[in-house]
This record gives sequence, structure tokens and C-alpha cells, in this order.
Amino acid sequence: MSRVGKAIIQIPKGVEIKKNGSEVSVKGPKSTLTLKLYPGIDIKIEGDHLEVVADASISGISKFHGLMRALINNMILGVTKGFEKRLEMIGVGYRASVQGKEIDLQVGNSHPTRLPIPEGIQVSIEANTKILVTGADNQKVGLFAASVRAIKPPEPYQGKGIRYKDEYVRKKAGKAAAKSK
Repeated sequence: MSRVGKAIIQIPKGVEIKKNGSEVSVKGPKSTLTLKLYPGIDIKIEGDHLEVVADASISGISKFHGLMRALINNMILGVTKGFEKRLEMIGVGYRASVQGKEIDLQVGNSHPTRLPIPEGIQVSIEANTKILVTGADNQKVGLFAASVRAIKPPEPYQGKGIRYKDEYVRKKAGKAAAKSK
């Protein structure tokens, strides 16, 4: 059995969990999230504890047991605290702005790049070059942050581009440095 799947999830106050067939919905102060359970996986709610139970007669179910437990735990964390990703833009003239339901990135292209902000995601800009992506769904927050970073990933020679905060970009030596050896 999965060690992650066996762990009991503590349900905080103000969070309501409902099971409707094979679908679990988690409602909290920030949002409401739903998840379809994998066949052979079930949940038991006892007071303020939630246990994810796998049918042991199905082979290979233990990997989904841990996955479902982690996804439900992330849903509970998302509706109570929320998730965030921070991005930094490094480069001369690089800047970002939020215009309605779109983020406008100016990263050295001949045209401004606009990305629609998905439902349930909030984007804020700090100092024109720092982007904060927040939301209740960890998967949506990470996916949107990755799509923003994919517009102009950091290049290895000067380090220009969009990167996650505290991301280390290993710089390569250019041609001049290679010839001098």
C-alpha cells in the first residue's frame, strides 16, 4: 500500500467536504473545488479527519491511492490558504501589466504578447517586472505560471527572460571566453 495514501488528512474548520458518487467537492472560504476519484478509490470522513481508502483487490491501485490523497490534500490547502507562484522578468525594457482579464508581456518581441488569465486565477504585478500568480487550484496556478514563463524562458548566456523567483539559471561562457583558453 501507498505510504502517502495511508496518511490521514486533518480537515480544518470552515472546510466542507461532500462526496457525490465518484466526485469529491471541497468548499472553503476561498473557493470550491471538485475532483473525480479514480475507480477503486474511496474516501471516509470521520469527524474532522478524512481517510482515502483503496480497494486492495485491484492491482496497481497503490500509486493512485497516494495521488488521490495528495490531490485532495491540495484541494483542502487551496480552499483555505491558496497557492502562489512568483515570476521575475530580467531584461532591458521587459515589463508586464494586467489589462482586464489578460496579462500583457513586453519581452523584446516586435508585438506585445497577451495571455488570457484563466478563471479562478488572480495575477498581480509588482514593480513592472515581478509577477504574482495566485489561486485555489494548485494545478491551474502552476500551469499558468509555466505558460507565462514559456513566453520567454531564461537564456543561458546573459540570463534574460522570465524565470521563477529563486530559480537558478546556469550561465554558459560565450565564444570570446571559449577562444581565450
